[in-house]
Amino acid sequence: MNLKKFADHNTLSQFTAEYIAKKINQKPDSLLCLASGDTPIETYHRFVALVQAGKVDISQCTFVGLDEWVGFGPDDAGSCSYYVYRDLFNPLHLRPDQIHVFDAKADDLATECKRIDAVIRSKGGLDLLLVGMGMNGHIALNEPGTPFNLGCHVVELAESTKTVGQKYFTSQTELTKGITIGLRHLAEARDVILLVSGEKKASILRQALTGPITEEVPASIIQTRPNAHVWVDAAAGSLVS
Repeated sequence: MNLKKFADHNTLSQFTAEYIAKKINQKPDSLLCLASGDTPIETYHRFVALVQAGKVDISQCTFVGLDEWVGFGPDDAGSCSYYVYRDLFNPLHLRPDQIHVFDAKADDLATECKRIDAVIRSKGGLDLLLVGMGMNGHIALNEPGTPFNLGCHVVELAESTKTVGQKYFTSQTELTKGITIGLRHLAEARDVILLVSGEKKASILRQALTGPITEEVPASIIQTRPNAHVWVDAAAGSLVS
């Protein structure tokens, strides 16, 4: 893995946006899977600006959703896909055929997992996967204890994830399960970026990067990817060198 520290969140975000644009310019029909959450929002705003400025053409790209709260969808404020549509898909004016997100309201979630697995397989795997990291070390909604070899799956949410997830909603919301791509997809992706920002992530980042590779710290799988990028701001990276 390649660790790179940035002075602040804005510098981190600009660098990441430019990197995504560069990768698309190298492979215009890229399959990208980009996280929701607070950390990448500024990256998306800056990436959209690059597209609008004509610095990159996304007309041949395909985008896959990373994860979703079970029972929620793009029209539900607070859902994972709500924010990705708001900050990325809608400003980019993507065509419907360019977007594949989990239908977390589906009656058959196992079939929904197979559908997203099939999309990724049909494109020959992910060209670029951008993820963040939870306070318990989760990647996407792969909670501690999730096998590294899983593809898309449904997961029981950890208590800490349920608590932190409330920040995305305007009122108390019951969160019980998630649907997510698996860490197998991370292991197989051609390019992986782990973005981490903020002092509160410093301790778990150190554990993920320097501790044992274990399913109890899902983000530790990044150690198995020699060419993965771990890009952090100074606060998040204060305990690692």
